[in-house]
Amino acid sequence: MKKPFVMGLILALGVMSQTYAEQIKSLRGASDLDAPSNKVLIKKTQQGREPIARDYVQQPPLIPHKVEGYKINVKFNKCLTCHSWANYKEAGATKISQTHFADREMSVHANVAARRYFCTQCHVPQVDAKPLVENTFQPVKTIRR
Repeated sequence: MKKPFVMGLILALGVMSQTYAEQIKSLRGASDLDAPSNKVLIKKTQQGREPIARDYVQQPPLIPHKVEGYKINVKFNKCLTCHSWANYKEAGATKISQTHFADREMSVHANVAARRYFCTQCHVPQVDAKPLVENTFQPVKTIRR
């Protein structure tokens, strides 16, 4: 008695999942995740212009230059070559925030905290790109342009 019920349930779930999978629309179109794409769009970074203003409090600033080929791993961080407190003046770069030296327990360290070390997990290059989906987002009134 249990076996036919379980088999029927599995069959019904399989049919339902296929039906829902056909209704899902992807921003990348109909291509599979593992399919090679022949239309990769790489946006140009906007070097030489003022940084794009932030839209909400605590938004990570955007990067106003290319970062393609930057090495960031557990042993080396290319961003710190210019943005560390030791190098920012000479490089003419923005120094990293003091918040990047605090760990989860809010203990302040002499070096960048592990949770803030991989810059590109929060900071991305600024590009002039249309939003992927329509939205009605408005910046917080206190920081509107």
